[in-house]
Amino acid sequence: MSQEIAVVGSPDFTTGFRLAGVRKFRNVPDEEKDESLDEAVMETLDDDEVGIIVMHDDDMDHLSRQARQAVEGSIEPVLVTLGGGAGAGGLREQIKRAIGIDLMDE
Repeated sequence: MSQEIAVVGSPDFTTGFRLAGVRKFRNVPDEEKDESLDEAVMETLDDDEVGIIVMHDDDMDHLSRQARQAVEGSIEPVLVTLGGGAGAGGLREQIKRAIGIDLMDE
């Protein structure tokens, strides 16, 4: 069974992914993130067809503690954040969490 990529965030963030062929998305306008982002993320986490959730790194600040713990601890689907201050160290941690080993370990 193949799994899909889902993107959650502002319409500006999700549009590029949709144009690239991502079919699963949840638009949460910036002015509604504090009220609606948790619900969008949790529903995406519960979708059995989703293997990867993509979010903007800055949107993590809008999640409640419970939602943040759920996405950070999720193995399937795995969360990938882009932009913001994630940098190389953040990407390294995301890869490590996704596959279970640190490919860059010396």
